[in-house]
Amino acid sequence: MNRKSIFIAGLSAALLAACSGSDNAPAETTPPVTPPVAAAPKNVIFFLGDGMGLTTMTAARIYAVGEDGELTMDTLPETAFVKTFSNDAQVTDSAPSMAAYMTGVKMNNEVISMSQNTVAVDPINDSAGNKLGNNCGASNGTPAVTLLELAKAAGLSAGVVSTARVTHATPAATYSHICHRDLENDIAAAAVPGGAGYNSALGATGLDVLMGGGSQFFKPVKDGGKRADGRDLIAELKAKSYAYASNSTEFNAIDGTKTDKLLGLFTSSHMSYDLDRDPAKEPSLADMTTKAMDVLAKNSKGYFLMVEGGRIDHALHETTAKKALQDTVAFDNAIKAAIAKAKLTDPTLANTLIVVTADHDHTLVLNGYAKRTGKTTTANAGVLGVVKNYVTGAVDKDLDGAPYSIIGFGNGENRVQASRASQASLDDTVTGGNTYHQEAVVRVGVGGETHGGTDVFLGAVGKGADTFTGTIDNTKVFNLVKSAAGL
Repeated sequence: MNRKSIFIAGLSAALLAACSGSDNAPAETTPPVTPPVAAAPKNVIFFLGDGMGLTTMTAARIYAVGEDGELTMDTLPETAFVKTFSNDAQVTDSAPSMAAYMTGVKMNNEVISMSQNTVAVDPINDSAGNKLGNNCGASNGTPAVTLLELAKAAGLSAGVVSTARVTHATPAATYSHICHRDLENDIAAAAVPGGAGYNSALGATGLDVLMGGGSQFFKPVKDGGKRADGRDLIAELKAKSYAYASNSTEFNAIDGTKTDKLLGLFTSSHMSYDLDRDPAKEPSLADMTTKAMDVLAKNSKGYFLMVEGGRIDHALHETTAKKALQDTVAFDNAIKAAIAKAKLTDPTLANTLIVVTADHDHTLVLNGYAKRTGKTTTANAGVLGVVKNYVTGAVDKDLDGAPYSIIGFGNGENRVQASRASQASLDDTVTGGNTYHQEAVVRVGVGGETHGGTDVFLGAVGKGADTFTGTIDNTKVFNLVKSAAGL
């Protein structure tokens, strides 16, 4: 037998011995079962700057950090432009534009998260004489499912934070369905689990966080509210185990990490402009955002949080640019705080999607060939000042020989009807004032400056952010968020 044959024979014998049973052979063992790894929570924070068009963003950047500075919004790695037109209008209002983000459905102006065929029917007077009576009709459209409702159905927590009334168009579009945005009593009722008018698509427990202004729509008329039905929705929500805060002291006393459900209504109507806000009475948008995250993060499955900088829009309607820019900066501070907080538990944002956008534009413009101003300070009006020539530094004049401000509006309440020669004394101290109404080309009623139809900015970071690219319709945002969150 040669060496090769001997080797094969020996190997065969060894294999037979290994396969044979024996009293001395070790008992077979079952490999340990590795427990399944719990799925990481999937979190979405959707930031909406109401009315925050591209020019407003640019002006806010110059106002806060100068021409060459950066807001947090500017640092978001993925960006897109969003078309905002509604189903029936070239220039949208906040109701269908936010609803398009939340539902993926184009709807008519004034309509809150309903099917495309829903007609906006003006409210009628209720028994208290307020124009809050529902006149929608029995067969006027059907509800369109929102991202927040999908999140609740998937077992995630959900929250809504706004500096506007929580029943206003933008927050309302996340959790209610109605033919007209002005039906704020009905919208408030949609948030009360088990109560008349409750939106059952929110599940048995409802919203986990609801914070902002608008307590008048939660209180009966006898208590200074607007509810003709006599219901006290705040009391009803407290009975459903919501912790409640009506001011900063009560808000600060609540530990979000130990709170399951949180309701905060800090003003009767909208919260104050950030420029006017008393921190002892009203928390900042950043503070509300991070506390909401504390409450929602208790859910191991994740959460959906919508945060609105609601008063940017209102200041623009007033043509009080300083208020609008300061509210934009406060909104940006909330984004910065949220990103920092999210990274404490999700350092690379692998399981967190943060989206920042606006629902529509306004008619704010930046005029003239102004020299660089740098940021606004007590000693420098900055972008709020009058136009100074970038070559000579001298104040530029219009055809009537009068100075004009860098910021203006396409339409608004402040328009000189004849020669502007009467504005010869216009200077930075006037145009930089907290309540100065910038001049407009077209004169409209007080507070009547309109939205604009220009595309808006969208920035994103985190899970699925790279899908937001190019110029997209606002309805497409719904699908991108839905996909990223696995809803």
